[in-house]
Amino acid sequence: MKKLPVSKIQELFAAIRAQQTLYIPTDDASGQARYLPWQEGMELTHALNTVRSAKDFFFPQTENLVEFKLKGKEIEIIDSRTEQDDFVIFGVRACDARSFTILDKVFLIDPIDTYYKNRREHGTVVTLACTQPEETCFCTTFGIDPADPEGDAACWIAGDSLYLKARTEKGEKLLSALDNLLADADEGEIAAQQKATRDIAQKLPFAKLNLAGFNGENLNKLFDSKKWPELSEACLGCGTCTFVCPTCQCYDIRDFDTGHGVKRFRCWDSCMYSDFTLMAHGNSRNSQVERFRQRFMHKLVYFPANNEGEYGCVGCGRCLAKCPISMNIVKVAKALEGEVQ
Repeated sequence: MKKLPVSKIQELFAAIRAQQTLYIPTDDASGQARYLPWQEGMELTHALNTVRSAKDFFFPQTENLVEFKLKGKEIEIIDSRTEQDDFVIFGVRACDARSFTILDKVFLIDPIDTYYKNRREHGTVVTLACTQPEETCFCTTFGIDPADPEGDAACWIAGDSLYLKARTEKGEKLLSALDNLLADADEGEIAAQQKATRDIAQKLPFAKLNLAGFNGENLNKLFDSKKWPELSEACLGCGTCTFVCPTCQCYDIRDFDTGHGVKRFRCWDSCMYSDFTLMAHGNSRNSQVERFRQRFMHKLVYFPANNEGEYGCVGCGRCLAKCPISMNIVKVAKALEGEVQ
């Protein structure tokens, strides 16, 4: 483990930036926390989490896939991808770091999504342990420790020092390149801070959320529950929950005629929209109840049933904070708890 004074964090950022592009969570002009390319003097946000997750770096909201140009009866296919530069994302929280594991299980299985794979290979994730989890957090429900985050390298702020620990080969390479700035440290130096974070996390309102029984064995019981109409009644179908979610992976692919060719691009989609999965014959989920049910069944039942019990949620709390009618995965799980007793 390594450390440096927090007062020298700008020197750390400058040293990283000298080697590759660096992104940090900072406050934008509107006061909202989001990831931006670091520039001299740019400071870390005091917000616990960014409005949108770090998922954007590996699975962006929109991206061009391929281009076509017509020459008479011939079609020229143009791969519009450019070589991805190496980059570092600093300050990723434990919940968002776990979301990458979930996304990997979608995009890195056969057939591998080469666009996602390329970004994952070039990105180094440096996580930052939480010190003050918020009331909307419930990451511990999914076995995530906010005091000991995953990532290529992990950081802790304790007292006047920033502690860093490499967890992967990428992390080792990054810290080795910064060795002249860092001093050796003992893991015991962060023990008190870790304990304080865990104590807070265990006292949060949703820390004891019970997901026992939310699995493939109870699929039919949960799917056929009479509670779905009432739960979904106030849902606007706005898709806000899906767009702030770090684990949602649905997308649409469309063609855009530029006037001198066609660009094929993909963009995020939402299972809450009426045209989601729309096909020539129509839509397989014609009501808001069905679309609402699909979202939460996927997170709590379908995904864990197909991924050795791992849920499709990381408890970041963004959907709790952003839903305009205060309907979220916690309320759904609590309402359906009786169905799997």
